[in-house]
Amino acid sequence: AILVAAVSSFMLGGLWYSPKLFGAVWNAENGGVKQEGHPAKVFGTAFVFSLIAAFCFAYWLGAAPALGLALKSGLLAGFGIAATSFGINYLFANRSFKLWLIDGGYHTVQFVLFGLILGLWH
Repeated sequence: AILVAAVSSFMLGGLWYSPKLFGAVWNAENGGVKQEGHPAKVFGTAFVFSLIAAFCFAYWLGAAPALGLALKSGLLAGFGIAATSFGINYLFANRSFKLWLIDGGYHTVQFVLFGLILGLWH
């Protein structure tokens, strides 16, 4: 379940930050970011981070969580912890509200997706 959750996060990120959804706006709000480093290293490290996040979230939920609890926990972790933490950093870094909505929204959906997978897995 943890591996599937990590893969779902990775797939969500690919779609979320693609030009079809928020990629162009995200890039513009970041001042035209140019990808540095080998793509395998960047995407490989991103997947490892997704795997760690899925593992920690699953550990926090415990074995066989009820679907409702898992979804609520995903919303709390994604919005209440991850997105608000980004919000604090973005305020001090003078980054745009639009950028916060994109990044905070991704992590909110990511953790709700984790909750859905982990809640349905058993």
